[in-house]
Amino acid sequence: MVDGIVADGRLVHVKGLGEQDMEQKRPVTPDILFRIASMTKSFTALAILRLRDEGKLSLDDFAEKYVPEMRGWKYPTEDSPRIRIRDLLTHQAGFVTDNPWGDRQQVLPQADFTAMLKNGVPFSRSANMAYEYSNFGYALLGRIIANVTGMAYSAYVERTLLKPLGMTASGFEVTQAPIEKRALGYRWEDGQWKPEPVMADGAFNAMGGLQVSANDYARYVSFLLSAWPPRDGADAGPVKRGSVRMLATGSGLPNVVQRPGSTGAAACRQGFAYGFAMRVAQDCEVGLTVAHSGGYPGYGSFVLLMPESGIGVFAFSNRTYNSGTPPVWDAAMALRRAGAIAGRAIPVSPLLAQGYAAVGRIYAAGDVMAAKDHLAMNFLMDQDAAGWASKLAAVKQQAGACATDAPVVPTGAMSGSFTWTCATGRVKGDVLLAPTATPTIQELHLTPTQ
Repeated sequence: MVDGIVADGRLVHVKGLGEQDMEQKRPVTPDILFRIASMTKSFTALAILRLRDEGKLSLDDFAEKYVPEMRGWKYPTEDSPRIRIRDLLTHQAGFVTDNPWGDRQQVLPQADFTAMLKNGVPFSRSANMAYEYSNFGYALLGRIIANVTGMAYSAYVERTLLKPLGMTASGFEVTQAPIEKRALGYRWEDGQWKPEPVMADGAFNAMGGLQVSANDYARYVSFLLSAWPPRDGADAGPVKRGSVRMLATGSGLPNVVQRPGSTGAAACRQGFAYGFAMRVAQDCEVGLTVAHSGGYPGYGSFVLLMPESGIGVFAFSNRTYNSGTPPVWDAAMALRRAGAIAGRAIPVSPLLAQGYAAVGRIYAAGDVMAAKDHLAMNFLMDQDAAGWASKLAAVKQQAGACATDAPVVPTGAMSGSFTWTCATGRVKGDVLLAPTATPTIQELHLTPTQ
């Protein structure tokens, strides 16, 4: 196996373990190529988003617009919606989960895939009713990319994503790389290692066919993480930053899951949804996570992105369906315990700075009318000036005069929290601005503490 850690755009750690093949016993290095299976799907999603940005398709287009073989399909019910490109990206098209079957379709010739599409497929359910993981659905996305661009899916991804990112060793036709550069896939069976067949590039490549090295993949992880946070300035990547962040757009069908790894049993449960080719979760310790695993005959892989800290951790191995998920999560938790994972500070916007200054004037005067021009139209309707005067007096009686120039900690461009040090205690506060061109306060909370 090989594992890597990317931080602030650099591969800061990479290590190979074990052997790339059982005969020559060659060691694993950062340049050895592994198939990453379903981690290929994010490349497929980015290819679709790039075509969307170029105006060549819409995510809400019906898939049959670009795959004519689908136009005669029989849907599960008369009122079932036709499948959109968006449904394929988020695994909501109604297809059955197909990991064991789908993985073995990698070598399917394009002509055979066309025949399969003409015959139609049975559905597990109507579209948009549930998340159900579908390799077949991503093979359809590969066909859409090919039909829209007029070139093979693999050629399009290599030209528009791999080459611009400098992933020169990576590709879809694995045998084009010398065997001494490839980690050969094995399964453990009957007490021994048995080689898995090398699967050539075929019609299901868009769901799992990519082969990469750790050094190449680190460039991809750096590119993904560079999309956060949103900002002004040059946007010169092969896919726009705003479109890359769409990988983390949840499907709208959330679930609650346990965190993987040794810390999972005692950790908060995560809110999870499938985005565009990525599993998106909110973790109570590391915040937003964007991740995906890959399982394949002969290979297993996992990547975990923590966009709020600019850190990504990944691992590849050459054992069938070997899950890198628990150890990658354990590595992330070790980094957190070491203080290496910290969220990026949100800058204080000019609107928030002006609104917060008005809060200080209100407290000093003991009267909200001291900042009348900074009160939103609802503010005095929700509590009148006399009521606020009484509330402010009660806070001052407990905390006394406060240093109201303490920094405000933004929770967004229009909201923030703060803690003031006062004569006889502290005051904790929250301010929320209204969506007005000038900074006006729609909500204010001040709580005295010891």
